[in-house]
Amino acid sequence: MSISRSGSVSLALLRVRFATPPWNDDDSRRAELGRDLAPDLLARRIESAFARLNLTELTAAYAGTGSPPYPPELLLRAVLYEIQRGRPNPATWYRDATESGPVRWLLRGLTPSRACWYTFRDRVSPWIDELNRQVLHHAVDDNRTPANRGALDGTPVAANASRRSLLNGAQLTDRIARLEAALSGGGPTPAWMARTPRGRRRQLRRLRRAQHRLTELQARNQARKRSKQRAPERVRVSPSDPDAALGQDKDGVFRPLYNVQLVDDLDSPFILGYEVLDQPNDAGAAGPLLARVAKLVGHRLQVVLADTAYTGGPDLASAHAAGARLYGPLPRESGRTGDHIPKSAFTWDPQDESYICPQGHRLTYLGSSQHKRSGEGTTKLDRFGCSPAHCMSCPVASQCTPRPDQGRTVSRSEHEDLVEALRARMETDAGKELYRQRCRTVELVNADWKEHRKMRRVSGRGLPRVKCQVGLMVLAHNLLALQSAPHEAPTTGRTAELTRRTALES
Repeated sequence: MSISRSGSVSLALLRVRFATPPWNDDDSRRAELGRDLAPDLLARRIESAFARLNLTELTAAYAGTGSPPYPPELLLRAVLYEIQRGRPNPATWYRDATESGPVRWLLRGLTPSRACWYTFRDRVSPWIDELNRQVLHHAVDDNRTPANRGALDGTPVAANASRRSLLNGAQLTDRIARLEAALSGGGPTPAWMARTPRGRRRQLRRLRRAQHRLTELQARNQARKRSKQRAPERVRVSPSDPDAALGQDKDGVFRPLYNVQLVDDLDSPFILGYEVLDQPNDAGAAGPLLARVAKLVGHRLQVVLADTAYTGGPDLASAHAAGARLYGPLPRESGRTGDHIPKSAFTWDPQDESYICPQGHRLTYLGSSQHKRSGEGTTKLDRFGCSPAHCMSCPVASQCTPRPDQGRTVSRSEHEDLVEALRARMETDAGKELYRQRCRTVELVNADWKEHRKMRRVSGRGLPRVKCQVGLMVLAHNLLALQSAPHEAPTTGRTAELTRRTALES
């Protein structure tokens, strides 16, 4: 975020006049509050870490007319302090601006209104990625991390919406018709309807937005494979937060939620990337998340640790395209359990492009088909079959197929080479040892956020505000890590040797 990027930024700054805080840095009232703050207290650490941030463009965004706004750097200091303490709600920021000594110390006596805090949350949102990028670039430039290896994970977080008020298409259409009739001066007033015309107009806007969102969800449902499609009347949406996905949280409760994705650095305490998805599962998340990391860090990751949700063929292809070597357990092979011979027991012959069964018989190519994924898109599958004559005389036919008279068939995905390469990596000692680091990195961050930062339920409604909240949490986390991380190269000793061995064995 260079000041010289344009002269317009400097000219915009000249037009902005900010409100003067009641206290300067040396004011006796601020000094009295400061005496109660230990040198390592959170408020002082955030104050100190802010010296590394360039807020020029955020400040220039305030150019315009009207009364002098509050200095955004002071508001952002207080917000990051509150976020780190597990207080993400602007209504709480408003109260703490008068009741909390550390917040008053950071604000220099400013007491913004409740509306001001809500407005600031929306105003700072477009700049959070840039601020996170600055922090990560400082970390790389200071040699505090190479930012080459990360652990990826996603976790569902409850939306700020009721799990009991979910509407399908017919119910939405009925409510919209009733609201329009009420605004025209007729019709009854049910319990769910607002009492004033202004409230009804706001309610009508939300329901029309929910109707648009429901159209998107219906299209997604139709794109799924037939066995996983739901009846149209069972596709529902939250009228209070249409952006939220519907699914089960970690406690098994079906509710509106958001999917928060993180990439934690294996070699430092920094978070290298984040994303918020409006879907209940992690399918297809690897590509967008790795692209976000490259944007924030400035280069691609080389190694990524992930769980089974990210080791499907399309996600492996996305990681491969992003230049990352992914490690993670493969999904369990589908089919019968017990003594069933899995597909992995069949040998792929790359020269002949066919499979050979465990008994030495070569399978023949039967054709190709497009397989619908659980998310959007399809995957090409090639089918191979063993002759029924071979299966009928095979001594292990009962363990291989329930219908030997029809022969055994095996499918091969267009991403099968990547799946087999992952299986080979995970069977090495170095790969297994490397993967053990995942539970000590990103899973601890998720646990800390939910337990200590109150990230079990988001505070705002709508995908942009949820992304803002997560981005602020990452910014607070990384700023404090930037201040406290030691000035030394992390990939030394055993870590460097493990990385070298993993690359060799791959």
